[in-house]
Amino acid sequence: MAAPPLRGRVPANSDPLYLSSGRMASGGGAGPLPRTPRLLWTLTAAAFLLAYVPGTVGQVSSALRWLALLAALLGTVPYLYRAVRDGLLWRLRNKLILTYLLIGLTPVVLFFTLVFLATYVASGQFAVHLAASHLQLRLDSMGTSDAGLALALAQRTELGDDPATLLGGDSKSTRPPLRPSFGRQLALYEDDRLLDIPGIVGNDRTPLRLADWLRKRQRGGQLKVFAADGGVLYMAVVDRVAAGPDHTITVIGSMPVTPTMLNGVAEGLGEVTLLPGLVLEESRRTPARSEMRRTRIVGGSRPPSTNLLDGEVGFRSTLSVIDWETGDVRLIPFTVASRPSVLFEQLFGVGLTGRITDTVRLVFILICIVFALLEIFAFYAAMRLTRAMTGSVEDLYAATLSIDSGDLAYRIQVRRDDQLADLCRSFNRMSWSMGRLLDEQKEKERLQSELSIAQEVQENLFPRANLRVPSLELHGICRPARTVSGDYYDFLLFHDDHQHRRDVTGVGLALGDISGKGISAALLMATLHSAVRAYRFVTEELFTEGSRAATNDESLECGELFEAPSRILSLLNRHLHRSTQPEKYATLFLAHYNERSHRLTYSNAGQLPPFLLCADGSVRTLTCGGTVVGLLDNVRYQQETLTLHPGDLLVAYSDGVTEPENDFGDFGEDRLLEVVQQFRHEPLEVISAEVMRALDAWIGGGEQPDDITLVLARRV
Repeated sequence: MAAPPLRGRVPANSDPLYLSSGRMASGGGAGPLPRTPRLLWTLTAAAFLLAYVPGTVGQVSSALRWLALLAALLGTVPYLYRAVRDGLLWRLRNKLILTYLLIGLTPVVLFFTLVFLATYVASGQFAVHLAASHLQLRLDSMGTSDAGLALALAQRTELGDDPATLLGGDSKSTRPPLRPSFGRQLALYEDDRLLDIPGIVGNDRTPLRLADWLRKRQRGGQLKVFAADGGVLYMAVVDRVAAGPDHTITVIGSMPVTPTMLNGVAEGLGEVTLLPGLVLEESRRTPARSEMRRTRIVGGSRPPSTNLLDGEVGFRSTLSVIDWETGDVRLIPFTVASRPSVLFEQLFGVGLTGRITDTVRLVFILICIVFALLEIFAFYAAMRLTRAMTGSVEDLYAATLSIDSGDLAYRIQVRRDDQLADLCRSFNRMSWSMGRLLDEQKEKERLQSELSIAQEVQENLFPRANLRVPSLELHGICRPARTVSGDYYDFLLFHDDHQHRRDVTGVGLALGDISGKGISAALLMATLHSAVRAYRFVTEELFTEGSRAATNDESLECGELFEAPSRILSLLNRHLHRSTQPEKYATLFLAHYNERSHRLTYSNAGQLPPFLLCADGSVRTLTCGGTVVGLLDNVRYQQETLTLHPGDLLVAYSDGVTEPENDFGDFGEDRLLEVVQQFRHEPLEVISAEVMRALDAWIGGGEQPDDITLVLARRV
């Protein structure tokens, strides 16, 4: 049988169990966009369009469009959340896939993100380090040359030579002149006195002068710095050397940082950019963008990309610069733009040959490919496992819808062998058990219906109401322990003319208890009832005048048949013994009351002995009779006759009255007699109700153990 479609999740006859959290678990998608988000997005689109209108309208719309966009996004987020939750994530498969993605891919993404950030920062720092190292090498080279010049000048001056003649090449000097390295500015001071030596400046810029903060430095040592003076960035080297005890020689060498020089620094690295103007104007005002462009120094060029992964690496750092006028240390932006391939070549190109570098790169790429394949395989395996799990869940869901619609014959096709497959098999067994239980329930309902009919039929066998003859009150009650009862009681009226029912001549009383309970006892009770009634009708027929005339008054002896309960019991015993199974029997108390003589003739066949509560307070037990009926054949019973006086009360009962137990023992005849004596002057219905109330209190919340039958007869 094909499974019902899963998208129609809630059946037409759905009950409140299909509702959760106040909404229907339909999972049929998100539906149309609600009115509020649609209105917000419409206003946002209108604001963006009106922003291009000239005038006040355009200005106001341009100012409000971003607020409208933010409001639209905030208004749409709850709807998107519900749409994803109720639409996309309704299916278990989508939830598991999302779970696998979060568990499996999130660490990978985070790992690669951290690797990318770490690589980017390391590459940028490495690029900045290379550029700064190249600048420092040039500065160190200047320092080495100027240190030799300053030391030579100091030694010659200490020997008595004039520094001007040493550098100018005076012909009177016996020593050869000093030849400084040209191509940079050079300023010479003797004891803070500038020496004007033409021809050694090397360019058209004014040399760096001896600032006040330099005069405070002690003699000896060398200072190598990047300096800013007059809006120009320099590499500067200052040497102050003692020339004897009284003189100091100061050599200030400087070289402007130009794009040409930066080209040499950035060679094989990328593009190097310095922005000295950002610092020089910092204390006064914020530099304009045009001024920043004017003071920008750029060297080198951005290297081309070798592949798609060879992205540009731009990193910013700072360079320490001394303000030559004040001596304060400032920081200026220092930017290097390069590419990973260039940095990789700079890092490994010296220690490794080209072939080894290519091998390392290839191995790294292969490892990345292997990891990617493993990730793809893991995701594929996760999808297979997800499909296996969610397939069983969808089968179970389809089966529950079929069961809910009443199709108990639906079975899940199980093709796997795992725990979910066992769950599907268990569901199949459960649905089969439900079908079997429903069939049993229907059968039980049918039997219950038949028992109800049997109960109605049995109730018709009992006397319909309390009887009262001129001198005797009668009352009886039977409360079954189950649907039908195995107890029996009956009142039989005799008339002098049974056809016209004129005067009551007597009353027959019968109370019996069938062995066992339930249907079999009820059927035997009906047999006993019909037999007693049959003997009663036979007795009436024998009492008629026609019967007497036909038999020449020989029917008189038979007419007194029911007035002799012992004879009736003998006949009933023979009838039951021959027509029922051997283990079936009944106890029966049978009595006949004569209305004229007020005499009661009785015989007791194994029934609990009734007692007669006399008007004078004495109690008499009626035990005359014999054994049970239906157990043995040809049993003779005895009978006894006694006279009822006004106020005498006859109480006959079944064992269901005296045998109920609790923690204190049986209810017993004594408690029954105590209740009857307490209410003996009340109507018979009241006495019966009080006895039942006492029994219920004695039994408590337990189940009634046996049928309860009580018959009361009082002489008036």
